Amino acid sequence: MNTTISRDSTTTSNIANYAIQDLDHLGLVAGMVDELKIVETIDTLIVQDHDQRHVSIGLAVKAMILNGLGFIQRVLYLMPMFFMNKPLERLLGKGITAEQLNDDTLGRALDAIYKYGIGQLYSQIAAKAVNLLGLTCRFGHLDSTSFHTDGQHNSDEEPAVGVIHINKGYSRDHRPDLNQVVLQLITENQAGIPLRMATLSGNSSDQTSFRETISNHVEQMKVDVGLQYVIADSALYSESTIRELSDFGWITRVPETTTLAREIIQSVSGELMMEVGEKEMVYRALCTTYGGVHQRWLVVCSRSACQRAVKTLQKSHLKQGDIDLKAFSKLKRMEFACIADAQSALQDFTNRLTLTMVSDARIIELPHFPKKGRPGKEQLPERISYRIDGELALRIDVHQHELQRKSSFIIATNELDEQALNNEQVIDLYKKGQQRVERGFRFLKDPLFMAASLFLKSAQRIMALMMVMTLCLLVYSALEYRIRQALQQQQKTFPNQVGKTTTCPTARWVFQFFSGIRLLIVSKTHEIVLNLNEYHRDLLSLLGERYLALYENST
Repeated sequence: MNTTISRDSTTTSNIANYAIQDLDHLGLVAGMVDELKIVETIDTLIVQDHDQRHVSIGLAVKAMILNGLGFIQRVLYLMPMFFMNKPLERLLGKGITAEQLNDDTLGRALDAIYKYGIGQLYSQIAAKAVNLLGLTCRFGHLDSTSFHTDGQHNSDEEPAVGVIHINKGYSRDHRPDLNQVVLQLITENQAGIPLRMATLSGNSSDQTSFRETISNHVEQMKVDVGLQYVIADSALYSESTIRELSDFGWITRVPETTTLAREIIQSVSGELMMEVGEKEMVYRALCTTYGGVHQRWLVVCSRSACQRAVKTLQKSHLKQGDIDLKAFSKLKRMEFACIADAQSALQDFTNRLTLTMVSDARIIELPHFPKKGRPGKEQLPERISYRIDGELALRIDVHQHELQRKSSFIIATNELDEQALNNEQVIDLYKKGQQRVERGFRFLKDPLFMAASLFLKSAQRIMALMMVMTLCLLVYSALEYRIRQALQQQQKTFPNQVGKTTTCPTARWVFQFFSGIRLLIVSKTHEIVLNLNEYHRDLLSLLGERYLALYENST
C-alpha cells in the first residue's frame, strides 16, 4: 500500500511540474501590436495612475485585440476564460494574469477611451501606425456599415451630447427589426488600414455623414497622413458635398438618379457594349460641370457587368413577364357590357405595363342565346357581351435600355489633370480601392470575430468597443501587409492552402497555419515551444527579432 501511495504522489508531482499553453498565432498579433506601439501610444495619451492598476488601459486594449483576433467567438466577459490557457506573460508582460482581465478592468478601459475621445485616439494611433509601416496615404476610401445591437440602450430617449443614438435605420445586416449603430471608416489603399473611424447613430444617412466627415476631418488628415484624394460611393456625390471639396481631390460614382447621368449612359452605353467584346472594360471620358464644379466623367462598361446584367434581367424580366401574362389572361376572361367598357379596361391595363405590351389587341363580340346548343341561322342573341383578345409581347426597347443602364456606370472626379491621375487610375482606384474597405467590413462582420453584434449595455462603451474592433482590423491588415512585403522583398514564399507556395498569403491563412503551436512549461522555469516547423521559423525570421522572441524557448 505504501508503494502505491508513493507512486501516485510521484505522478501527481510530475504533472504539477508541467503545463501546456496555447500560443498559436497570437504571438504574431502581439508582435504587430508592439511594432505599431499601440500600447505605448494609448498609455502616453490617456492619463492614468499606473500605481493603482495591475493592467494599464493600453494593455487592456491589447488584450481585447488578442481576444478579437483569436477567432473563437469569445465575448468580452469571457476574457479570463479565453486567456486561461494562454502564455500571458509572453503576450502581455510580466505579472499579468487571466483573472485580472475581467469585465470590470475592460469596462473601465472602455470608459477611459470614450472620455479621451474615440475618434481622436484612433486617429493618433493610425497616424503612427502608417508612419511606422512606411505607407504613403495619398488616397482614402470612405464608406460605412451597420452593426445590430442586443437590447434597447438609449433608443427611447434623447442621447447626451457626443453619444450616439442607438436606434433603427437602414440595416446592412438585413435586420431592420433591431436597433443598430453605424461604423464609418476612411481606409488607405495599400494595406487596407483604417486611417479614421467614427461611430454614428443607427439612423444616420451616408450622404449627410460623408459631408460632415469631409468638412470636419479631411483637411486635418491631409496634414497628419498626407491624404490627397477621398474615394467613396455615390452617397458622396451631391452638389453641396462636391462644392465643399473644391480644394480637395475626390473620386466617386455618379448616382443613377442624376438626370444628366441617365442621359449620358443612354446615349453611349449601347456603343460601349458593342465594343466590350472580349475586353474586360471600355470607357468614354468627357468633361462636364455639375453643381458649379468642373469635373471629369468616365462612362465605364465592363464585360463582367454586362454578364451580371444579362443574368439579373433574365431573372427579373421573366418574373415580371409571368405576372403580366397572368394578369392579361385574367383580363381576357372578363366580359364587358359594351365596347367602351372593354376599351377602357384595356387602356387601363396597358397604361400599367412597363416591360411588356399588348400586341394585336381587339375587342370581340360574345353573343348569348337562350338555349344551349347551336343556334339557328335566323335566331337572334338575347344579348351581346364583349371580351378583350390579343397577345402579350416583351418590349425589346425597355429590355435593351435596362441592359445598357445596368452594364454601365459613371465615375466622376474633380481631378482634371490626367498627368496627376490618368483615366485608368481613376477607374482602378474606385473599383479595386473600394473593395478594400468593403473587405474590412466583411472581416468585422465575420461570425468568428468577437462582435458581429454588440452586446454591451452602455452606448458609450459600445462606441469605445467599436474603436477596439477597428484596431483589430488595423492590426490584421498591418500584419498581412508586413508578411507580404517581407516575402516579396526577400523573394521568399509561404505554403498556401493547396500545398503550393505564394508571396501573398492572407493573414487569416497564416493564423490557421500557426494553429497548434504550444508552449510547454517545465517546473515553471523552462519554456519550450512545440510544433514550430521550418516554415514558421522562416516567416518569423523575415518579420524580425520581435516576432522570433515571442516563439523562442526560454529558461
